[in-house]
Amino acid sequence: MITVYDAVGEKLVPRGTLGDITTAVWIDLIDPKEDEDKFIEKALGIEVPTRSEMREIEASNRFYTENGAYYMTSIILHNSEQGVPMTSVVTFILFRNNLVTVRYAEPRAFPIYIARAAKGDVDCVTGPGVMIGLLEMLIEREADLIERVQDEVERMAPLVFGQTTASRRPQNRRLDVLLKSVGKEGDITSRAQESAMSLHRLSLYFANAARERKDDTRVLARIEAANHDILSLMESMRFLSARTSFLLDATLGMISTEQNQIIKLFSVMAVMLMPPTLVASIYGMNFKNMPELEQPWGYPMALFLMFFAALIPYLYFKRKGWL
Repeated sequence: MITVYDAVGEKLVPRGTLGDITTAVWIDLIDPKEDEDKFIEKALGIEVPTRSEMREIEASNRFYTENGAYYMTSIILHNSEQGVPMTSVVTFILFRNNLVTVRYAEPRAFPIYIARAAKGDVDCVTGPGVMIGLLEMLIEREADLIERVQDEVERMAPLVFGQTTASRRPQNRRLDVLLKSVGKEGDITSRAQESAMSLHRLSLYFANAARERKDDTRVLARIEAANHDILSLMESMRFLSARTSFLLDATLGMISTEQNQIIKLFSVMAVMLMPPTLVASIYGMNFKNMPELEQPWGYPMALFLMFFAALIPYLYFKRKGWL
C-alpha cells in the first residue's frame, strides 16, 4: 500500500490519490507489492529495496548512497502493547525533499506521529523534518517500553528473594513462573538493545547525510539530540540487562536450593525411620523364644522403642539445623 503525504501549511495531510509524487513530502510504503515498488522507482528514479535486501545485516547494505538518494535501514520494535514485542526493519530513503519509508510492520510510532503532524504539532514540511520526527517517536516508544520492563523487574525482584514489606506480601512465589517472567523481560530487553543500537547507527548516518545535503541546522540539532537520547537509553538498557541476568541466575539458584532442601528432607526422614524399622523387623521375626511377646507389656514396649528410636535422630538433626 502506498500512502502519500503533503505539507499543507504546518500540517501533514494524506492525499486521496497518488498524483505527482515528486512534490510529496512523505511517501509511505506499507508491505508494498512489486508493481508498487516499480511505480515509485519510475516516478522518483530511485531503487526501492526488497524485503530480503532490507534484512541484510551488513552495514554497507543498510546505510549507503545511490543516485543522490540516502538509504538508511533500522531494526525497530513493534507490537509492544501485546506484551510480546517483535522486531522488524524499516528503510528510510531521503531523496531531494522527499522521504520514502518502506516497512512491513505497523509500529504505533507511525500513526502517533501522523496524528500529531495532522494537528501541526511537529515540524513536517520537509522530508528530513518528517524523518527526524519519526525517529524521535520511535525512541519515545522504546523508552516507554523500557520503563514498563523496569517496573516489572522491580515487581519481581522482591518475589525472587522472598522479601516482604508492610504493603506487599510474597504472593504467588512460584519460582518456575518467576523464571519464565524474568526470562521474558530479559528477552524484551535484548530486543530493545538490538533496536537501540540500530537506531544509533541510523542517527549517525542521518547526521552525516544532513550535513552533506546542507539541510536545515535545526534538523541537525534534533538529530544530535535524538542521538544523545538513544545513548542514554542504551545505558539504561545495559543496566537493565545486567539486572535481569542477575535475577535469572538468582531464580535458578533458588530453584536449585529448594530442590536440595527437598532431597535433604527425604534423606533425613529415611535416616529417622531406619531405627524404628529395625525394631519392627526384630519383633517381626518368627522365633519361638521371644519372652516379651508373651508379656502384657510387650506391645507397648515395642511401640516405645520405635518412638524412642525415631526421636533420638530427630533431636540430633534438629540440633544440627538440618530440619
